[in-house]
Amino acid sequence: MPINNNLKMKGTLSLAALGGAMVLMASPAQAEQWRGWNIHPPGYPNSIALEDFAKEVAKKTDGRIEPKVYNNAVLGDQPDAIEQTRNGALDFANFNMGPMGPIVNATNVLSLPFIFKSPDDMYRIMDGEIGDRFADALAKKNLIALSWFGSGARSLYNTDHPVKTPDDAKGLKVRVMNNDLYVQMIDELGGNATPMPYGDVYQALKTGVIDGAENNYPSYESSGHYEVAKYYSLTEHLILPECLCIAKSSWEDLSAEDQKMVREAAENAAKEQRQLWQKRVEKSKQKVLDSGVTINKVNDKSAFQARMQPIYDEFIKQNPDLESLVTDIQAAQK
Repeated sequence: MPINNNLKMKGTLSLAALGGAMVLMASPAQAEQWRGWNIHPPGYPNSIALEDFAKEVAKKTDGRIEPKVYNNAVLGDQPDAIEQTRNGALDFANFNMGPMGPIVNATNVLSLPFIFKSPDDMYRIMDGEIGDRFADALAKKNLIALSWFGSGARSLYNTDHPVKTPDDAKGLKVRVMNNDLYVQMIDELGGNATPMPYGDVYQALKTGVIDGAENNYPSYESSGHYEVAKYYSLTEHLILPECLCIAKSSWEDLSAEDQKMVREAAENAAKEQRQLWQKRVEKSKQKVLDSGVTINKVNDKSAFQARMQPIYDEFIKQNPDLESLVTDIQAAQK
C-alpha cells in the first residue's frame, strides 16, 4: 500500500530532528570564559603568576574553564575592579588590600603602618588562622580569597630630598592609595596626602602636582617613577598582602571538585609570585641605583612608628571589634 506523502514528510522531519539532537549531544560543552583583572604590566611577578594560574585552571578542568588575564588595569582602576568582581562582572583578580579597606573594613587592619615587621612575618601570618579571618570578611562582601600574594615593603620616595626622619616629610605632597589610613599616616608626618589613581602618578610627579609617593621597589621602577623622583627612603612603613580573589558567584558555580582544583592552582600561583617577587626586588633595586637614584637608609624607624600611635588609638576606638585582630598580629611577631 503506498505511503501517504504527509507521513513521508513527517518521517523525514523526525529523522532530521533526531540527527540534530544526536549531533548536539556529541558536541563538547562550550568552555566557560573567565575574565581576570590585574593592575600590573606583562612580565611583572604578579602578572606571570596570574597567567600561570589561568593556564593551570584551564588544564585542570580539561578546558571547561578558560581564564584570561587582562593586565595594565585595562578593565578599570582597582576600586572599579573590586566592585565588578563583587557583582560577578569579573571572575577573578589580584587585589592589593590597601584600597580594599573602604569595602571590607577588617582589611584596614592590614593597612595600619608598621603592623608587620617583615614580609616573611606577613606571609606566615596570612597563611594561617589570622589570614582565614580576613578571608571570611572578604567572603561576606562576595569575594573569595584563594591565596595571598606579597607586595614587599612600601617606602617613601620624592623629588627633592631624602626622608630620613619624620620631620623630613613635613610639607611634602605625597600620593597615597585611596584609604583614609594612608591620609592619616602622611598627616602624622606633617605632609599633605593626595589620593590619586596609580596611573596618574608619573605625570603628577613630573609636573610638580605632587612631591612624592610611596611604594615598593618593583612598582617604583616599573612605573618609571624613579626617573623623576630620585630619592627613595627605606621607611618600609607598609607591608601589604594581596589576594588572588574570585567572584563569589563564579566560585559557587563550580563543583566541589573544581573548587579544589582552582584553589590548588591559586596556591601554586602564590608560591610562584613570592619567589618571582624577591628576584624582581633585587633587579629593580639595582636598576634604580644604576640610574642615579639615591637610596636612603632610615636608621631609626621607631621615630616613625611613634608618630603612628594616634592612628592605632583612633582606629581601635572606632573599631573595637577589630582590636583582637590588631593585637593577635602583633603578638604573633614577638
